[in-house]
Amino acid sequence: MAKHFDLLASYWTISGTAQPHTDREYSSWDFKDRVAAAARAGFTGMGIWHADLEHTLQKRSLKEMKQILDDHGIKHIELEFLGDFFLDGEKKFQSDITKKMLLEAAEAFSAHHVKVGSFEHTDAPMSKTIDAFAGLCREGAEHGTLIGWELMPFCDIDSVEKAVELVKGAGESNGGICLDLWHIAKLKIPYEKVARMPMKYITSIEINDGTRECSWPLHEDTINHRLFCGAGEFEPKRFVNLMLKAGYDGPWGIEVLNQEARSWSLDKLVRHAFQTTLAQLPGQGRQEKTRKKSSARPKKTKRAAKAKSWKSRAAKRPARRASSARQRR
Repeated sequence: MAKHFDLLASYWTISGTAQPHTDREYSSWDFKDRVAAAARAGFTGMGIWHADLEHTLQKRSLKEMKQILDDHGIKHIELEFLGDFFLDGEKKFQSDITKKMLLEAAEAFSAHHVKVGSFEHTDAPMSKTIDAFAGLCREGAEHGTLIGWELMPFCDIDSVEKAVELVKGAGESNGGICLDLWHIAKLKIPYEKVARMPMKYITSIEINDGTRECSWPLHEDTINHRLFCGAGEFEPKRFVNLMLKAGYDGPWGIEVLNQEARSWSLDKLVRHAFQTTLAQLPGQGRQEKTRKKSSARPKKTKRAAKAKSWKSRAAKRPARRASSARQRR
């Protein structure tokens, strides 16, 4: 029997026309509709972005949102994104507001983790970032959730070495790193090196696909040109196998920000995201192969019957030719 894998539909994958890094980051699709569609497709996890959470809370309470998630069997919740918590001034003040909302939601939803980090390089000393991350992890523990810093090329934590230094320095058991295959590929980090990270430091993993090089800026690439698994050059199946062998046993997220996919219907989007992601996991194609083999049997039967009929007709032909010859004589 093939192993069961839990798949998590990251927020941006199923957010529809929401535009990253604008004032329109909330989804045009109702929260309940997204949850129901994700569950129908087969997802058991789902991501919620802070701007979408704030928008949804205008008409639904955390309790009502939790009930919708439970009713549809969505058990792995990812909340994102908290940045600037390691800085000072106005940015830190605004970050604290978002932090309060995300941690309250994390407790209400029994969230798997809260994703944190930065979308730009800062002048913050590593020691200050480590202390701030440790404090955030302790707050997260009070709300029963993991805290994962997302390693990416845009921020100070842009290598395996820095990621390990951050988590090890913080020393909190609920603190770790969120791995996104897109960022790993763009940073040109060998997958084998990522797989050698201590698994206790890995909070979550997201997979996707894309091109190794592009003619447009990296920011444009990340928000508009990510691809679904198997459609690009990242070899997500190889990455998945390496991480499984290393011992990762958590849910697998799929995060695709793609301009063309934003015009798709919700059902088409979630089905395609689920099917292409599941195909990267070992043993998930066996049932499909069995069905194909089974469906081929009637065709073989038809061909056999057709061949038998042809042989029968062929066997009669000599007799007909002999009879005609006798008549001519």
